[in-house]
Amino acid sequence: MTILLLVFSLWLPGLATSEAEMRTTKEELDVETAVCGSLREPFMFWLWQSMAGAANPARAANIKGAEQIQFKTRDGIVLGGYKLVAGNPKAYLLVAQGNAMLADQLIADLQTFRDRDWDIYIYDYRGYGTSHGKSRLAAIVDDYVEIVTYLNTLGYARRFLYGISMGGVILLNAVGNTKLYSRLVVDSSPARISDLGCPERYDPMTHLPNDGARMMIISGGRDSVVPPAQMEELVRVARSRGARIVQDPELAHPYQDSSTALHRRRQHEAATFLSQE
Repeated sequence: MTILLLVFSLWLPGLATSEAEMRTTKEELDVETAVCGSLREPFMFWLWQSMAGAANPARAANIKGAEQIQFKTRDGIVLGGYKLVAGNPKAYLLVAQGNAMLADQLIADLQTFRDRDWDIYIYDYRGYGTSHGKSRLAAIVDDYVEIVTYLNTLGYARRFLYGISMGGVILLNAVGNTKLYSRLVVDSSPARISDLGCPERYDPMTHLPNDGARMMIISGGRDSVVPPAQMEELVRVARSRGARIVQDPELAHPYQDSSTALHRRRQHEAATFLSQE
């Protein structure tokens, strides 16, 4: 499986974002309005979707406990994804993937978390794979507010979230500074995206909880997609608020580690943190 992730700095710096392109309160009634530039944002999501490729349900066909699932958003968009069913689930884990990934590309790898007796949920972002709609930052953030809220009605004792690269940006924006989750792992996500053309209100920094004890942040020393310098502010502030910080000099960007052993080390760090009472 080859998965390439683009750093947010590739967002066409030559296309300036004017205030007119930022969403007003009135415009926010349409969640699929572009907020990071009326040309830039649709183009970048098109590029990421192209890199992710087409959905391939066959990847999950022979995985124990794998079920195709759907979620309908309040604006009527149907999101497709997968659930890995645990025998006696003690928690759920919702995974938000990177910006050039599909749910079916990760489902086999996520079995290691299901084997801890957690039900695993992962959805294609709107506009990707088996999900409908237009891929837009604000809309995707809104989707994850709804998904987390829905999962929290299902009676799970513990509520875990894992955001990979862009997924960390999405989850922090959606629920970072709320009580809607038990624990959250943010893996290789930038501190800010406002310097790349998005409104400051979407900066992950602005959504860190005041009490960071429920959060872990992973930063890889060999990450060339979101280098440590782009995470430094997020790491520094989260640490000051009590978050668990893993700065591993041997890790690269998620799914780009140089060996299976390093990838498993990353997963072990995440699983160990999530498992703590």
